[in-house]
Amino acid sequence: MFATLSDRLTSTFKNLRSKGRLSEADIDATVREIRRALLDADVAVPVVRQFTGAVRERALSVEVSGALNPAQQVVKIVNDELVAILGGDNRPLHLAKNPPTVILLAGLQGAGKTTLAGKLALHLKGQGHTPMLVAADLQRPNAVTQLQVVGERAGVPVFAPHPGNQGSEADVVVGADPVAVAREGLATATSRQHDVVIVDTAGRLGVDAELMRQAADIRDAVDPDEILFVIDAMIGQDAVATATAFQEGVGFTGVVLSKLDGDARGGAALSVASVTGRPILFASTGEKLTDFEVFHPDRMASRILDMGDVLTLIEQAEKAFDADEAEAMAGKLASGQGFTLADFLQQMQQLKNMGSMKKMLGMLPGMGQMREAIENFDEREVDRVEAMIRSMTPGERDNPKIINGSRRARIAAGSGMQVSDVNGLLERFAAAQKMMQQMAKGGGMPIPGMGNLPGTGKKGRGRVAPAKKSKGKSGNPAKRALEEKAAADRAAGLTPAAAPAPKGSAFGVGGGAPQQQPDAFDPSSLEDLQKFLGR
Repeated sequence: MFATLSDRLTSTFKNLRSKGRLSEADIDATVREIRRALLDADVAVPVVRQFTGAVRERALSVEVSGALNPAQQVVKIVNDELVAILGGDNRPLHLAKNPPTVILLAGLQGAGKTTLAGKLALHLKGQGHTPMLVAADLQRPNAVTQLQVVGERAGVPVFAPHPGNQGSEADVVVGADPVAVAREGLATATSRQHDVVIVDTAGRLGVDAELMRQAADIRDAVDPDEILFVIDAMIGQDAVATATAFQEGVGFTGVVLSKLDGDARGGAALSVASVTGRPILFASTGEKLTDFEVFHPDRMASRILDMGDVLTLIEQAEKAFDADEAEAMAGKLASGQGFTLADFLQQMQQLKNMGSMKKMLGMLPGMGQMREAIENFDEREVDRVEAMIRSMTPGERDNPKIINGSRRARIAAGSGMQVSDVNGLLERFAAAQKMMQQMAKGGGMPIPGMGNLPGTGKKGRGRVAPAKKSKGKSGNPAKRALEEKAAADRAAGLTPAAAPAPKGSAFGVGGGAPQQQPDAFDPSSLEDLQKFLGR
């Protein structure tokens, strides 16, 4: 969604990194580029003026002029202002003290309210709530049927006493009263002890008086605790006018962005919260019911500035990975049993449960520079690897060394792949197995060209390297004489700084310890160096 804006801002900041100090002309040029980037992203003009004005004022202050790295300080200012226009801190849903909590969804037709109702219900269900959906959209053709299908997929009951419009062109259905349906749905949820009621209302192709009046009547009938305005993130500049009309006609307490995975420029997301003063609570990021996340302004600002969103990635990993299985895997590696292809298959399956690989890679810092490679990544590669491993026998998964040429041909035929694909899989697994063995031994994570990173292994966790024991007297006569002389000086009360300067000192100032002459070379130091280099 924010790819173009992110690229423009990133290239703007690159021009600042080579400068030690920033002049007023540099800041003006940077603010000018930021303004163009925001306008190209369809951000509302008042929001752009407010944003660039705040950035310029702070960039010209002592905050930047006194910073050790002015360029990074400007990036921090832009990040802070992005967080501010996106709503500041994240606000959770307001739940009623006396259940059920009533959530009313409002918005234009095609914004994705019905699908979002199922996503929100599934999200709340995962938090331990017992939501129920109410089908109050009786105008749009098959809207009730769609909500029933979505509710069934989410495992949430749907209250739909009226079938609604079954495909006729007329908007008004005989005997349909959305207000009465919403009122009956609330009463039914109360009697069945559901603690959350989500009411799906009708939308229109444009803002009109009838839509506002019907939504206001439903609001008055159910007295919702939250009114969520669902807006299409691809709507562009019209987002501000639509949000303002709904705020004046119905009023809403929060915003939900849908279709955030689209390829539009995304200005709506940066405009609605600032113009209406209402926070963005949730974001829909795909077609699946699980493609739904809580909106964090600080994390979204980090994504826009290509700083990644590691916290969201960690949260998704915690949901997808089984803690017991992870602990069993860690114990297996620690015991030295090794990492097998069966373990590799299990890790791949849990990785698939996290969702799209492209989305996960996009949450890593600096991935904006590899956007083309990420887009070209084939999601089916994981399925191909899984097919090849499943084509192996249990013995082959536990001991890949027994996979000879005939076995590789059989595995390739069984998985619909080529022998070269099987060879590539075994080579990649061998590298992963070696890495796991080194981690299990406490050697740390091996990085090509850098060796093992200290502190990443079991032995390096929370421990400090012990101090080396001091050696006895040196076997070198010259060195031993120097050591005895230094000991005699200390016994006489002469500190190293007060000791006479050695001969040959450039400025007659001693360098602390007595200088060792070239003929006093200690061969043991060379042996230590060779041990360090691993020779």
